[in-house]
Amino acid sequence: MGLSVDIRKVLSGFTLDIAWEIGDELAVLFGHSGAGKSLTLRMIAGLMRPDTGRISSGDRLLFDDSTGVDLPPQMRSLGYVFQDLALFPHMTVLQNILYGGHGIEQAERGERARTMIEWFRLAGLEHKYPGEISGGQKQRVAFARALIRRPTALLLDEPFSALDNPLRVEMRGLLRTVQKEFGIPVVLVTHDLTEAADLADRVIVCSGGRVVQAGTFEQLLARPGDPDVERLLAGCDHALSGR
Repeated sequence: MGLSVDIRKVLSGFTLDIAWEIGDELAVLFGHSGAGKSLTLRMIAGLMRPDTGRISSGDRLLFDDSTGVDLPPQMRSLGYVFQDLALFPHMTVLQNILYGGHGIEQAERGERARTMIEWFRLAGLEHKYPGEISGGQKQRVAFARALIRRPTALLLDEPFSALDNPLRVEMRGLLRTVQKEFGIPVVLVTHDLTEAADLADRVIVCSGGRVVQAGTFEQLLARPGDPDVERLLAGCDHALSGR
């Protein structure tokens, strides 16, 4: 299917002018805080409107200022996992997952929720609340909720940033499995070099609201095309040692 982004947005003291295109692969939006990575995800998801540009998922147009297309978030068929996971504390694990399936016929939604619970190893936790389960289990609930609608792409905004290192490694393995099994574009925002090196099929390096270079991690490492890329890749030997 793929995902294509070519958008511009002017905010107070910051201009985002970014364009990239990926296939059914795991792409990492990489860069320091304030580079525009999370802002890009919010506009892809429809949570914020670009000033101009175009966003498409496969052959489906999500946003195009020239033709007036601007689909609301619930019609974009995209999965989104927030940095804080955004699980509802007053809802059980099952209720949180079902919430992601709004708009699906009730019987079908229940069947999909059961499939997600089995796939993400959440059996036995259905009636627990987020405050009663571990960090890794919360991560799996957030993924299940994002994927219950069988989205055309999955957007991840630093979902592992609050985890300790052993759990981060486990969750990175889960993410690789998710991308392989669901076969959809996955866009992961991170400023963690090891995470980018470990996960990315394609790295899109962002700095100051623009793309400064894109390619595989090895391509960027062999031929950094911008001083910002060189600075961001400092310490890459340590990152690659864990691959």
